[in-house]
Amino acid sequence: MVLASDRCGCNLLVKAVPRSQSRVSCMSQLIVHAGDFTFQARFEEQLAPKTCAAFRRAMPFESQAIHVRWSGEGVWMPLGDLDFGVSYENHASYPAPGQIILYPGGISETEILLAYGGVHFASKVGQLAGNHFITLTSGLQNLPALGKTVLWKGAQRVRFEEV
Repeated sequence: MVLASDRCGCNLLVKAVPRSQSRVSCMSQLIVHAGDFTFQARFEEQLAPKTCAAFRRAMPFESQAIHVRWSGEGVWMPLGDLDFGVSYENHASYPAPGQIILYPGGISETEILLAYGGVHFASKVGQLAGNHFITLTSGLQNLPALGKTVLWKGAQRVRFEEV
């Protein structure tokens, strides 16, 4: 076993094998700025590899978050007809607080949703499912405050950056 660093800067304990046989990876880390709040996050690359790759190509990604209308305690970024070129993978209709999902479009517009509390992802035409592709890893205690800020003060700028 040897200590190695991969291209993401992660320190890993790996078994020494010829370079042609090694497959070292790490979870990609992100920073999500939402209004006055900053969260650390990770891509869910093993569960939603195509969605993560498509979103990574669009980074840094900026949008505005508004409060959901039908889904409960969440904020969403309406993206109109933006096409990330992905279909369903690791899709969920009930994301947990801190989970970020991408709805790739179809019966409703493309959107990104961040759950800050109980969410049943839906639109005016009914239940939807989005690809869970990012999970917040720090600052979760600030999610309710972010949700209330968006609800009572309106749209907030959101920026996703890879670190």
